[in-house]
Formats: sequence, C-alpha cells, structure tokens
Amino acid sequence: MPVLAFIIVLSFAFYIFYKVQYVRSRRPMEKKWLSAKSSMALGLFVGFFGLNTLFIQQTTVSYIVAAFFLLIGFSSLWAGFKAYRHFLPYAQREAEELKNQ
Repeated sequence: MPVLAFIIVLSFAFYIFYKVQYVRSRRPMEKKWLSAKSSMALGLFVGFFGLNTLFIQQTTVSYIVAAFFLLIGFSSLWAGFKAYRHFLPYAQREAEELKNQ
C-alpha cells in the first residue's frame, strides 16, 4: 500500500528531524520536549511498519511480528504524547525566560 509506505517514510523523516533538533538544542526542557516529539514519530514509524506488514504477508509469523510492532509502536506514541504534554509548558516557560533576558 503506497499510502502506508508514504506515512512510514514521512514519520522516519520527522524522527530524524527531531533528533537533529534535539542534538542542536542547549535548553534542558526543550531537549526533553523534542525527545518526546521524536518518540512519537518513532512510534508512528514502528506502528505503521507493523500495519504494513499485515498487508504484505499473510502468515502466522508475520501476524505475530506485526502485532508486536503495533503494540510497541503505538505504546511509544502514547508515552511520547504524554511526555509531550507534560514538557510543553516547561519548554514554553524556558523559552520566554530566555527571551526576556
């Protein structure tokens, strides 16, 4: 499925993008916020990779591997989203404090 392949490539590109921003950042809360965003992108990558595996091969082993990838990917997405919501106000406050100095 070309749509799933596009989403897989796009989510991996966002993962790389956020990891580069993470490395370049010097602010501690912004680093944690960017790490959460990259975790969400990686979770989407792994989850949609597992979903794509379901459509490509229809064997018992591929169903087990796809279920594992879906579970790990979307749980990483959920944990990243929770961390994103947690660190967002701190990152905003940190940016405002540095802007006012």
